[in-house]
Amino acid sequence: MTAQQHLHHTLSLLQLERDADLEQYRQKVLLRSLTQRVKEGVTWYPVRLVRDSIGTGERILIELERTASEQPHSFQSGKLVNVFSNAAGKPEKNHTQGVINYVKDNTLVVTINPDELPEWLEDGMLGVDVMFDEMTYKEMEYALKAVLKAEDNRVAELREIFLGDRIPHFLPVDESLPAAHLNSSQQLALKKTVAAQDVAFIHGPPGTGKTTTLVQTIVHTHRAEGQVLVTAPSNAAIDLLVEKLTEQGLLTVRIGHPARVTEQTLSKTLDARIAAHPHYDELKALRKRIEKVRTEASNYKRNFGHHEREQRRLLKEEAKLLKSDADMLEFYIVNDVLQHAQAICCTLVGASHPVLRGRKFKTAFIDEAAQSLEAACWIPMLRAQRIILAGDHCQLPPTIKSNEAAKAGLAITLFERGLEKHPNAAVLLQVQYRMHEAIMKFPSRWFYDDKLIAHPSVKSALLKPHYLPVEFIDTAGCGFTEAQDPETLSRYNTEEATRVIYEVEKLIADFGLEEWVAQQVTLGIITPYRAQVDYLISLAEASPLVGLLRKLITIHTVDAFQGQERDAIIISFVRSNEKAEVGFLADIRRTNVAITRARKKLILVGDSATLAAHPFYESLITYVQEQGFYRSAFER
Repeated sequence: MTAQQHLHHTLSLLQLERDADLEQYRQKVLLRSLTQRVKEGVTWYPVRLVRDSIGTGERILIELERTASEQPHSFQSGKLVNVFSNAAGKPEKNHTQGVINYVKDNTLVVTINPDELPEWLEDGMLGVDVMFDEMTYKEMEYALKAVLKAEDNRVAELREIFLGDRIPHFLPVDESLPAAHLNSSQQLALKKTVAAQDVAFIHGPPGTGKTTTLVQTIVHTHRAEGQVLVTAPSNAAIDLLVEKLTEQGLLTVRIGHPARVTEQTLSKTLDARIAAHPHYDELKALRKRIEKVRTEASNYKRNFGHHEREQRRLLKEEAKLLKSDADMLEFYIVNDVLQHAQAICCTLVGASHPVLRGRKFKTAFIDEAAQSLEAACWIPMLRAQRIILAGDHCQLPPTIKSNEAAKAGLAITLFERGLEKHPNAAVLLQVQYRMHEAIMKFPSRWFYDDKLIAHPSVKSALLKPHYLPVEFIDTAGCGFTEAQDPETLSRYNTEEATRVIYEVEKLIADFGLEEWVAQQVTLGIITPYRAQVDYLISLAEASPLVGLLRKLITIHTVDAFQGQERDAIIISFVRSNEKAEVGFLADIRRTNVAITRARKKLILVGDSATLAAHPFYESLITYVQEQGFYRSAFER
């Protein structure tokens, strides 16, 4: 299809995705009773107001504490929430919106939108709902429509490079580029991005130093251009880049709600930079004066004469003039901060922030581009002359709620499309600094044309000299049958989970508990299914040996481990059935992520009879058998 047809198609898929997302929200929040919402984990109720304070940018923070439940929940930093009170029996009136700053255990810190603390917060019977994020969809739709109607401009040219027949251009490579601390493939990526006139791709498999390479590329581009736009799909990804760029000496400004950034990045936010500006005290004084004048004006009641009416009019007029002065001063401060920034950093959707309106960049960078919806990538691309994308389409894809939209093409990212159309514009980073060579070998063969090379520092690194780097424990024939949670429909396998915990205990006992603690060995237990995570956690808490090391052992889904690594990883595949259905495991990119989190030890626990029905797992089982890493679960 043509570029225009593709964009129209993507718009229709985005609508499907929005509808599916909204329907999930409706089912979980709008159509459920308060009791059901609490049980679902989308509402905290009751909560009590612990304290309120003024945060970054003079925004009001409230700390809330959940008093009655430790139910699992879907609250996390950066999410939109609705704080309400049932005290007057009118939660539809007594409510306010905000953004979660911080959540831990039963404590929630929220930045609320009003300028003043609502009085009803003191009435009690408080609760908090997770909200549906409509704004993200509006910004993506706006971007797609802007790309669609672009004519005879840079956006139209970029559209044809990604979706049409236009070929990207490159200048001759400058072989004299300084590239300290970069290996040969990383240096090649730096040179390719510098030479790119339109677009370049940094393909970074696990452990190959994608972030390091990207940061050096950004630093070099800043030196040549003065200012760059740096984006990523998630707050966590962009905050990491802000930290790394700051370490390199770049003056960074993090655009976005202060509630959505890490504590380390808070001082780099636009609000914090404004507060540190030389003219900020003047702005603060103006705002105080405005509040004082408004208060004086409101002191005049309805029953007053001509003189009082005139006084109120004059005070309101003064407040209006003062506000105009304050707005002009704030506009100047914001623009002064942005003008001096060397790297402006934000999420993909954050690139639509009003303070960036009308601002153009020579180069925009998109990190984790293979995890980003195409529509979201176009948002920063509307502001740039050329684009550098970094990511790995062989790892986790974008999160998509609509299966129909995913199957119809929404799951295919701009990174994948660009890589397929213009392979000469991409560089594969080849040297990995994380895994033992035997852990790396199979993912390298299956996903990366067998091009990955283990750096000498990790190539032979084991937990202990006599340990095997990889073990596959085959539960076939053991009767470890999977089951399904009737409520969540998630899968679990109790016998396999028991075996996984047994393997963890055996590993710790063999290594030595004291030695494990002394060396601070980290271990991750990964499984694709939430129900299996919950069951494994309950078994781990009941294990005296595993319980002693709970700070060093993490149990979670694949998604939660993205971008992380551990000394040892144990994977529980769960699926074991007579029909040999692998279900969710068919998305082999997730298994790639799970395997490549391990540094020195990888243990795989699964049913070969079920798994081998899929060619990827059949090949994996053949690999472990060839390398002598296979053993039956009947062996203890």
